[in-house]
Amino acid sequence: MPRLILNGQAHDVPAGTLLLDALAATGSQVAQLCHDPRLAPSGGCRLCLVAIDGQPLPQPACATRAEDGMVVQSHTPALEALRRSNLQLLAERYPAGAVTTQPELPFHALLRQYHIQPGGKVAGNGFRDDSHPYIGVDMDRCIHCQRCVRICDEVQGQFVWAEWGRGEHTRIATAHGNSMLADGCVSCGACVDSCPSGALFDKPAIAAQQWTRTTCGYCGVGCQMDAGSADGRVVAVRPAQHPVNRGHLCLKGRYGFEFNHAADRVTQPMIKQHGEWQPVGWDEALSFVANRLLAIRGQHGPDAIGVLGSARASNEENYLAQKFARVVIGSNNVDCCARVCHTPSAKALKTMLGTGAATNHFDDIEQARTLLLCGCNPTENHPVIGARIKQAVLHGARLVVIDPRRTELAAMADLHLAVRPGHNVPLLNAMAATLIEEGLLDRDFIATRVSGYAELADFLRDYRPERVANGCGVAAADIRAAARLYATQGPAMCLHGLGVTEHLQGTEGVMCLINLALLSGNLGKPGSGINPLRGQNNVQGAAHMGCDPVTLTGAQSFADAGERFAAHWGTPLPKSRGLDLMQMMDAARDGRLKALWAIGYDIYLTLANEAATATALAQMELVIVQDLFLNETARRFGHVFLPAASFLEKDGTFMNADRRVQHIRQVVPPPGDALPDWQIICRLAAAMGQPAGFDFADPQAIWNEIRALWPAGAGLSYARLAQESLHWPCPDEQHPGTPVLHSTQFATSQTATLACIPFLPSSEQPDEDYPLLLVTGRVLTHFNAGTMSYRGRNALLRPSDTLDMVPADAARLGLQQGERVLLHSRYGSAVLPLNISEAQQPGQLFASFHRPDLLLNRLTSAVRDRLVHSPEYKLTAVRVEKLAD
Repeated sequence: MPRLILNGQAHDVPAGTLLLDALAATGSQVAQLCHDPRLAPSGGCRLCLVAIDGQPLPQPACATRAEDGMVVQSHTPALEALRRSNLQLLAERYPAGAVTTQPELPFHALLRQYHIQPGGKVAGNGFRDDSHPYIGVDMDRCIHCQRCVRICDEVQGQFVWAEWGRGEHTRIATAHGNSMLADGCVSCGACVDSCPSGALFDKPAIAAQQWTRTTCGYCGVGCQMDAGSADGRVVAVRPAQHPVNRGHLCLKGRYGFEFNHAADRVTQPMIKQHGEWQPVGWDEALSFVANRLLAIRGQHGPDAIGVLGSARASNEENYLAQKFARVVIGSNNVDCCARVCHTPSAKALKTMLGTGAATNHFDDIEQARTLLLCGCNPTENHPVIGARIKQAVLHGARLVVIDPRRTELAAMADLHLAVRPGHNVPLLNAMAATLIEEGLLDRDFIATRVSGYAELADFLRDYRPERVANGCGVAAADIRAAARLYATQGPAMCLHGLGVTEHLQGTEGVMCLINLALLSGNLGKPGSGINPLRGQNNVQGAAHMGCDPVTLTGAQSFADAGERFAAHWGTPLPKSRGLDLMQMMDAARDGRLKALWAIGYDIYLTLANEAATATALAQMELVIVQDLFLNETARRFGHVFLPAASFLEKDGTFMNADRRVQHIRQVVPPPGDALPDWQIICRLAAAMGQPAGFDFADPQAIWNEIRALWPAGAGLSYARLAQESLHWPCPDEQHPGTPVLHSTQFATSQTATLACIPFLPSSEQPDEDYPLLLVTGRVLTHFNAGTMSYRGRNALLRPSDTLDMVPADAARLGLQQGERVLLHSRYGSAVLPLNISEAQQPGQLFASFHRPDLLLNRLTSAVRDRLVHSPEYKLTAVRVEKLAD
């Protein structure tokens, strides 16, 4: 550890510390404008110059690392005079009024500190752009610190900003001189966040009165952020420095908070009477629900009732939802939206490796030499992780992308395998066959950690790349090249998404990925593993807390943990096997499921095969919807609506995709009579005559009960979570957490068994009537069912879902860019505007599903995963017709 003499005092600092940080830590803050800890040191503004004994000239503290024995002076009269002169030069051409209107900006604070008045000699020809709904640009206030250019390049990797001209004519503008959006801006706000002078600013800029650290409520990355509030409203969000997001946010995380105060928030309980919603008080609403549930249970039994937890709700609330189903109702009919997205990943990982969650943490992205992305589009669906992957590739990591579409990362990849939709299993089997045939194996790992090798080697003889290439739509040479890269340029990290799981063989597709990792030894070490990118903020936590019909909290089996739960809860657990979500829909259609409580989940809008969902919901005697807004399920089929608090209005924890448990904290109070989900569940339990076991004072008390029942989470106390970024398993409060699973053995045994997965094509195939294949997915601008993102200015960035089609198919069908077209499948139809794009393969289409009124799931099929029943959203045969006038 180097010892320095800083302004006459000796200090020990960690090796590699910048002098700027060393001085700040000792109370000698040095002025600076060009430095941002997220960026490589620059030293451009020359304000942080310090005198170092033995150096003939002052050195920038922001670009100089501490060395043992350094003697440093930071605030000599000469240095302070130099800083003042440099600030005066910057202030000469700066607008005078800006300092008084935004005194909090770093540049303005320095001008006050050094008693410098802006000269106001503004040229008036700086770049301006008012086209962005969230970001304003006034480069007359630019001080040429380059932070916007560098953060866009070095953190987001979008290269929107550039320096134009030389000398006194230097200016900052977009790279191609157009608008931000036209030049590729993804609206992450990093440039605004870094800008010290207000040349880039949020609009409208409302000053926050208080800042609260919390966790983002969009995707499963789990970015940490500071939410600013004023007068009971959320007015701003800024990124926090944290291992997950490293001071970065995406468009939705930074700007997508406007939904929280949307005009159509439901703030009172409601009961539908004679087809109309009537506001009521909580006592009346809960009494109505309790009496109806008791009557249905009394007449039809507890298994006539189902409960759905929520990926939008906290871990504590999902724990209570499944406890309510099992203790108060007496049924294992409990599930959540993991059923339709990542239950296949959990099933595959649990079956083969013993733990149904990501094997590695996000920091391993930077440790990997090769990244294999299969069926995921991180720069749009998990943008902060997408940016980290992009930066890793720009810094030399190899990249293989398996995806039918040419995504942004596919365009950067060493190899893009544009697999035909539905053919993941034969493609991945062919990669595994290549490893065996060409001897690209980690034989030591196989000998000590793997079983079933001989059986798999024999099975894969039928899956040589040359045999499956035509069906997969990928050249055999490319399949082999991808396998070689993954196996020889390690460590290799696999990240996958819904493009793997939402298929007939979704679970088995993930098993094929695990085969590749086992054969190549890419498990149990940094920079490797099999890692599902969870789609919603707490989908990992919802299922893990027990919102699953066949597992208890902590993904524990009834056989292993049932007696312990029964003893703690003081009641026997239900004996009958519970129904998953899709089985509940089948049971409702057949008249066996009579009531459903959907917490934070719009199943009518989002479930595949809309007609079947509508038939099922219409049969029910009681549909309880608990949400922020009157969603489509409530509008068409709801009987009771219970208004809930958003993630910005309550405390608790979320669990992100790499197994971190992280706090959410109340930023503002819930509006009107809305309540946190946990309070609603507890109050309903009391209304049904079972308050015992639901009389919690706060979310921490609920979490402590969870820890008592989940051994792998016992060490995750609220106190530790407030200070540390911890991954489970974490069995006690001295345990450091487990960023990488399976380092010496697997969860239930020393070895993992390879899986022989035969290819079974989906019944959903093109034919003469339905000649095109439709893949559905998300886009950067919007999220899931659009409930949050369409209630803000994101709607201005992308007003509508589109049907994406290659130019050749559009020309053949006589279709033009932007025209509305009619899609038909075997299950229904929908109308979307056409977007002509080169991203797809000929004969294939892509559409997102964010607009509720377009209801794309009228088209999607009844095909389900063979093992866990997840719907096949990623493969639908359709035809496209020109829409009649």
